[in-house]
Amino acid sequence: MQLALSQLGAQLGKGLAPLYALHGDEPLLQQEALDAIRAAARAQGYTERSSFTVAGAHFDWSAVLAAGGSLSLFAERQIVEIRIPSGKPGKDGSAALQQIAQAAIGNDSVLTLVVLPRLDKATKTGAWFAALDKAGVSVQIDPVERGQLPAWISQRLAAQGQRVAAGEEGQRTLQFFADRVEGNLLAAHQEIQKLALLHPPGELSWAQVEAAVLNVARYDVFKLSEAVLSGQVLRAQRMLDGLQAEGTAEVLVHWALSEDIRGLKRVKDAMNAGKPLPVALREARVWGAKERLYQRILPGASDALLARLLQSAHVVDGIVKGLKSPDWPSDSWQALARLALQMGRLAGR
Repeated sequence: MQLALSQLGAQLGKGLAPLYALHGDEPLLQQEALDAIRAAARAQGYTERSSFTVAGAHFDWSAVLAAGGSLSLFAERQIVEIRIPSGKPGKDGSAALQQIAQAAIGNDSVLTLVVLPRLDKATKTGAWFAALDKAGVSVQIDPVERGQLPAWISQRLAAQGQRVAAGEEGQRTLQFFADRVEGNLLAAHQEIQKLALLHPPGELSWAQVEAAVLNVARYDVFKLSEAVLSGQVLRAQRMLDGLQAEGTAEVLVHWALSEDIRGLKRVKDAMNAGKPLPVALREARVWGAKERLYQRILPGASDALLARLLQSAHVVDGIVKGLKSPDWPSDSWQALARLALQMGRLAGR
């Protein structure tokens, strides 16, 4: 059975499933989900826990199978946790997980927890994951995207009896908070807890939040690309500054931006050849959030404008490799900022 993370609490309230598979790349939310399941299990007499981390292709699954198949000497019920950091259990692991899933059905003496990273579509349709899902509950743990972050922060503050001011001041406070912690949910959680230590329950002013919350945001080039394609110019510049401060290689940032320019050009060329936009996007392997952004941008993007962007990307490629170009900044990060601005203007049309 597949559940969203928000549904897990209600499911635990109805009774434990024999198996849970948690998959996602957000450590804080994954840990909180595990803690909730463990707490429910302890309340029902699961007092012993065994943990295994699958490392490498030659991992010995026999110990895992033995742990799930034997009764504990010290407790009537036990938890068996299996962590697979790569998300790829291999051939032997696939067979073992299917065996574990089958054994879990109707077994209330062993609670099995399988902890996985974010999985691609092919993996989620594979035999071993399908077996886990059939035997118990699979929970997909999605990251909190930038647009959802202010509401998430507000919800977490409310849980500890605090809130921001109503109206525009409160929204400005939440946006400031989100800017400071973007991409680092664990740090966001810690900053929220810090506010509970510094201030009593009740309303928090903008000044109190500004004084307390550190700048702990972390950025990646893929989120930068989404910000640029969304036309969020100020956010994109802030992310570029953050990436530079973190020591990210300029060539990686250039690759992310230029890959989108090439992607837009490929889809546009396919449309010019008579293919519908959805077909052109699918053939170019553009999915998810990028698909929606491309759909918004491409109808207003002329061939000449995309050609100019492609030429700009070529120029910046030379600059990040040490070459100079007339009318362009010699500094790599300034050149990348100009390229991102050009792309942002395209998105804002």
